[in-house]
Amino acid sequence: MTADSGTHTDREDAGTSGLAPGTPELVLCAVDEPLADAWTTAAKSVAGRVRVHRGSVLDIAAQAVVSPANSYGWMRGGIDAVYARAFPGIEQSVRSEILAFHGGELPIGEAVLVPTGEAQPAWLISAPTMREPGEVLPADTVHPYLAARAVFLQWRDGRLDHGPVRKFVDTIAMPGLGTGVGGVEPATCARQVAAAWDEVFRHAR
Repeated sequence: MTADSGTHTDREDAGTSGLAPGTPELVLCAVDEPLADAWTTAAKSVAGRVRVHRGSVLDIAAQAVVSPANSYGWMRGGIDAVYARAFPGIEQSVRSEILAFHGGELPIGEAVLVPTGEAQPAWLISAPTMREPGEVLPADTVHPYLAARAVFLQWRDGRLDHGPVRKFVDTIAMPGLGTGVGGVEPATCARQVAAAWDEVFRHAR
């Protein structure tokens, strides 16, 4: 969604129906063994459709991929640079969305959804794990939890002009959150993502 696309998402009241909306399929992706092992442990600890893929996030037949971005939407390093090469113009779309709806800085714990311009994945969910590009996160950071929670809330409560996000996104592919430049230990990231999943979807069925 760019500022001019007319597809800005808003949170709908998830409590109006009295029914849990279920869960997406979450594919936890890793290109290295430490993260893959941590993801595997996390996947076993949660209920719902969660699985691990050893390989690129772009290998997955997903409707949405997660960008563990910075608050300003710059996509110059790590997996974000991969996305920028795969989806020309995606960085500008993310930055335009952040400028239009968040004053140019997307807080940690929030997420935006933008179209990739491709048939699959059709959407990119930008959820910052750090404020500044290249920031090394402290050992006690909770940013992976906050970013994952923002992604899951975007799926559960977000709306496009033509309907709820969850009606158009069934599978989300997620790379490590903060485990690259951010320096977060894989096990820390995995535990926090699992905790966010449990918080958002604990009543899903």
